[in-house]
Amino acid sequence: MTWRQGVVIVETLSFGRGAAHPAINDDQPRRTHEALPRHPTEWFAAVYPAGGRGPSEQDGPAMTALAELSRLRNGKGRRSPAPSERGDGKAAVFFLAPWFVGLFLITAGPLVASLYLSFTDYDLLTDPGWIGLENYRAMLDDPRLMNSLRVTFTYVGVSVPLQLVLALLLAVVLDRGLRGLALYRSVFYLPSLLGASVAIAILWRQVFGTNGLINQVLALFGIQGQGWVSHPDYALGTLIILNVWTFGAPMIIFLAGLRQIPSMYYEAAAIDGAGKLRQFFSITIPLLTPIIFFNLVLQIIGAFQAFTQAFVVSGGTGGPADSTLFYTLYLYQQGFRSFDMGYASAMAWVLLVIIAALTAINFFASKYWVFYND
Repeated sequence: MTWRQGVVIVETLSFGRGAAHPAINDDQPRRTHEALPRHPTEWFAAVYPAGGRGPSEQDGPAMTALAELSRLRNGKGRRSPAPSERGDGKAAVFFLAPWFVGLFLITAGPLVASLYLSFTDYDLLTDPGWIGLENYRAMLDDPRLMNSLRVTFTYVGVSVPLQLVLALLLAVVLDRGLRGLALYRSVFYLPSLLGASVAIAILWRQVFGTNGLINQVLALFGIQGQGWVSHPDYALGTLIILNVWTFGAPMIIFLAGLRQIPSMYYEAAAIDGAGKLRQFFSITIPLLTPIIFFNLVLQIIGAFQAFTQAFVVSGGTGGPADSTLFYTLYLYQQGFRSFDMGYASAMAWVLLVIIAALTAINFFASKYWVFYND
């Protein structure tokens, strides 16, 4: 239907067939199709100019509808008041102010300051002196730093996979609808809350000490124990066990992911003759790969930042024989014992680059083994 036909229909509904609207003089020439308004509300404005009378009941329902349409169209183009004009902007700034203060004073400020200090010689007592890349060059000739990297990578590479495997297995067991599931989840999650605390680290040192609980249990079987935390070959192993023990957080996340897998997949696999083990590797693992990837990234970042356990167990020395000298512990020694804050700042930025690089590698490799439902 053309615009001209629409005008004729509106006129017919409003004034009757063949009748002309009183607002249009008969001596005025009829508008051509090209001269007609492009929108019904524009035609309405031409018939009822501003300040004149509006449509009445005698004009019919069509003109009344056009009046309402014109009113809505004129209102639609108006600019809605900005949040600041409504007073919302001031309230938002007020409530966000503490967060911005913390961001700039606690996070962004020290971050920028440490980047600057990494290029200086700063001992916390005198003004920092600019030395360029000298701190970064000194790292290449620092044997203790290289040993701390070896210890840290060993700790991350062994403890994180073991922790995720244990967390996944326990999540599968708890997903079978055990009675008292909420209690089990709370008990298993508790180590994640306490594992990084000083109290647990002290307890761990006592358990694996010469007269600790482990040696007392071994003595019941006639096995002569030793000081596990004081032996260079086993000290790191005790810290790895401690990190594996804090499996609660990834276990809860795995359990939530298992609850999202539809049971119809397992029912179909059972009908086809697949056993529990085959279902686990063919259904559970592929559908859980996004959750596995999420936990993997978080646990790697957390393991590289481990500090309290090594500090307490070794007495802050990283011993015995630097076997528990984590990268973060060596960073602490350089900054707050040797007072070489410039070198410690450079180490902090190297750690940031290492974590960022490993995270980027994980994201790049995830497209080959992480499967999403979409």
